[in-house]
Amino acid sequence: MARILLSSFGSFGDLYPYLALGHELRRRGHAVTIATSNIYRDPVEAQGLAFHAVRPDISLDDREAIAYIVDARHGAERLLRYLASCARESYADFLAAAQHADILGTHPATYASVLVAQKLRRRWFSTVLAPLSLFSLCDAPVLAEAPWLARLSFLGPAFMRLLWSAGSRQTLRWMRPLLDLRAELGLGPGENPVFAGQHSPALVLALFSRYLATPQPDWPRQTVITGFLFHEHGELPRDLARFLDAGPAPVVFTLGSSAVGAAGDFYRRSLEAVQRLGVRAVFLTGSHPQGLPEVLPEDVFQVGYAPHALLFPRAAAIVHQGGIGTTAQAMRSGRPMLVVPFAFDQFDNGARARRLGVAQVLYRSRYNARRAAALLRRLTEEASYARAASSIGEQVRAESGSRCAADAVESLLRS
Repeated sequence: MARILLSSFGSFGDLYPYLALGHELRRRGHAVTIATSNIYRDPVEAQGLAFHAVRPDISLDDREAIAYIVDARHGAERLLRYLASCARESYADFLAAAQHADILGTHPATYASVLVAQKLRRRWFSTVLAPLSLFSLCDAPVLAEAPWLARLSFLGPAFMRLLWSAGSRQTLRWMRPLLDLRAELGLGPGENPVFAGQHSPALVLALFSRYLATPQPDWPRQTVITGFLFHEHGELPRDLARFLDAGPAPVVFTLGSSAVGAAGDFYRRSLEAVQRLGVRAVFLTGSHPQGLPEVLPEDVFQVGYAPHALLFPRAAAIVHQGGIGTTAQAMRSGRPMLVVPFAFDQFDNGARARRLGVAQVLYRSRYNARRAAALLRRLTEEASYARAASSIGEQVRAESGSRCAADAVESLLRS
């Protein structure tokens, strides 16, 4: 038995893969602790896993803060500056959590956990949730700040390297408090914490499907693609189940657990698109008022949340923000999708789903009823999307992400 500490930060999409990995490791006899924001104490402990609170704490109900962070152009800078400003508090909390751990697992945004692993000289492995975090020059990602840059990838790796170098210098300025802490700890300059510095030299777990991204020559050599890790939980609300049973498969609209707090007019525009198409729909609107009419048409159902694993397979198509957790569930469901990215990795995830032939992408700035209805009509009426989505769904369902990731962690423990 090993004592394993897993770190996480962000939305539920950032938590669920670690719950899945923790559950599998616990099933194998290991003692697992998840260190993350205090709001996740209950779901962690409900899985029989130990919990350790790590600052900064967050609230998914703080619409003002979410709208500030979930921004295509400035979101990455705002998030990195915020996390760097909290580096000392985060480090202190991770350090306390790691005292008795045999091995540490880090999340792409828990920069202080890397400092703890290096300061304690503890074995550690890193994880990435989406291909974007591997920043390949050979498979140029679509960046939220400048999606058009991906079209310049034909200029080759040398040109992309110049762009990455400029981006690296910029992020170092944003992360100055974290770099100052690193120096005070006597750890030396190290690599850029946002780029190569986030990766463990021993093991990098890519917690996504190889159908979303294949290994690239400039990925860390110690990278293992595990497949998606799915945390199964919850049941369909009874009234939603009755609605699904009562008619044709609906179009499902969701913005995950973070972008839903910055939805703006997304749901109102979506209702107009549904009425143009004359189809049934399910809106997952979170805990926020979304400006929808108090009385909705009979063929539209609104609910705060429903388990994606149970709802998505019953959809005609899925409209979502492109977060990696939602994208994973949509791919597994075998249903076509319309991706409306808001920020961060969502632009890149959407582009990859489109390349697979299972999705269309409509940027948030262009999202309106007319365009959404036209793309949904195409997704639901052109047979190629259904065929591609069904094929990808079968392949993703055949993967065993939790088992593969746990095997890799145990292999590292034995070494």
